[in-house]
Amino acid sequence: METVNLGDELNRIVRAACQALFVQGELAQLTHLALAYAANAVRDDASSEVEISYPIGYNADRTVMPFARKYSKQELLERYDFLTYTQLGVNGVMQLVTITESMLGDVLRAVVVRYPQKLGAKRTILIQAVLEASSLQEVHLKATDALANELSYKSPVEFAEAVDGLIGVNLLALPAFHKYVEVKATRDIHVHNRGIANDMYVRKASSHARVKPGAYLPVDTQYFLEAYEACLQVTDWLENVLHERWHSAELESRRSPQLAFPGVESGEGVA
Repeated sequence: METVNLGDELNRIVRAACQALFVQGELAQLTHLALAYAANAVRDDASSEVEISYPIGYNADRTVMPFARKYSKQELLERYDFLTYTQLGVNGVMQLVTITESMLGDVLRAVVVRYPQKLGAKRTILIQAVLEASSLQEVHLKATDALANELSYKSPVEFAEAVDGLIGVNLLALPAFHKYVEVKATRDIHVHNRGIANDMYVRKASSHARVKPGAYLPVDTQYFLEAYEACLQVTDWLENVLHERWHSAELESRRSPQLAFPGVESGEGVA
């Protein structure tokens, strides 16, 4: 089986994350347009009420439980406004953080698997995991997975410090990463505290904190776009830094201009 060099493997991880971020941005825009279209249809409807049918459950025989509800036009428009200007941004930010988190974890895992000595002499692994492993490489994989799981519970700043110590990539040197830290803190607040900021949020977000404890953390369209840009900047920066440390021939090939034949127009064949 062909072994991909580390530089190319890392670049593929980052490029995949970048593409996933682009897709998330596209889906957010398409959803925004779809909601606007639906809201306009409600406004143009001549009736004072609109009936909407949707499933509210799932039966044991794998059939849906149908439900129909009549909304006043104002009530339905308020629902669409909430979906467009609040819920869409919250869900989008959750996706952005998940993509970026996974990328950072995969990059760390890829480097440590290639250089297991980075795990350190003091790291332990259950004897059962060693006995069940079919090769030394599998032991390294299990130890690396244990490390990645341990780091996943750390704050973004602690994670960045660990990454710097393990693979020599200082995420904290990038301003966009600090913005990402605030975005992740916002995500956590909306998942675990109904969007109400607390002391933990302020501590994690540090100078990027947007509200004080007890206040609602807004996630509107502008904030989603700012978060989106911060995550893209993290991937762009990481791509360059990783390329400097572990050269990627694939990245170099994409960056190099293609040779052109003098006097031949684009799209024409060469005799």
